Amino acid sequence: MKSWRTKTGIRIYRILNGRCNCYLISNGHRFLLVDSGTKRDWNRLNKGLDKLGATHASLVALVLTHCHFDHAENAAKLKQTHGTPIWVHRSEGACLRKGENPVIQGSIPVTKLMIQLLSRTGRLGRLSYAPADYNGLVDERLDLNSFGFPGYILHTPGHTPGSLSVIIENEIALVGDTLFGIFRGSVFPLFAGDSKLMVQSWKKLLDTGCTTFLPAHGSERDKEVLKRQYDKYKKL
Repeated sequence: MKSWRTKTGIRIYRILNGRCNCYLISNGHRFLLVDSGTKRDWNRLNKGLDKLGATHASLVALVLTHCHFDHAENAAKLKQTHGTPIWVHRSEGACLRKGENPVIQGSIPVTKLMIQLLSRTGRLGRLSYAPADYNGLVDERLDLNSFGFPGYILHTPGHTPGSLSVIIENEIALVGDTLFGIFRGSVFPLFAGDSKLMVQSWKKLLDTGCTTFLPAHGSERDKEVLKRQYDKYKKL
């Protein structure tokens, strides 16, 4: 299981990869899960949590970077199994309660066409998931010290209106779909509701001082790559 470590010893595990990278943050005795993956990954997720001891009371929260199905599909089961409190941005709380996706939009011609075709055939509507009730709502920023972690949750909209990033010690950022790590030298996501707003969120991430960015799709990206991409797209 791949992991990263901050200078003060906070450990971040990539507990799921593939369809959606999910990350588990550990301070040694408490754990914070970022995204929950798809339902077909439930067994892998639950076994990983058990292996690391991140169950029940020690799993203090699930933070959903946004409420698309590939990030939120296991949220209800996590809450049922471990009693895990769920945090989400205020603008997407209703989506989680209904098990609905925020609007999915392509950001490049091929994905725009794909979404149009899926919409016409009604297949987008089949991407619903088990609804879950949230325990807390995030607005612009939420400090994580009360959870036992040196960091905060930051609103980074663009991919969806309520997209969030988790910032740990201004060193490592878990960014959901605000960045993609699929294509070499690129961070531009294949899907975004508002590309201009998303690029503005890249500037917010750069301003944190973080040097490592962990996306939900693809591999990690460093600050230099993000800065080059921001400079390329900032005039959108």
